[in-house]
Amino acid sequence: MRWWKVIGLAGLAGVAATGVVTARAERRRRAYTPDEIRARLHERATQAGAERPR
Repeated sequence: MRWWKVIGLAGLAGVAATGVVTARAERRRRAYTPDEIRARLHERATQAGAERPR
């Protein structure tokens, strides 16, 4: 019966760690201003257009 407790606690720790990583990424994403997001999207679109063979 003790193994089930260990497995359950390990699963709970994994879920908590995933939540922390997700929250951290969300905070980083929301830190951008709309102008920064627009500039990054334009930069990526330019790079994608340059990489595509014609």
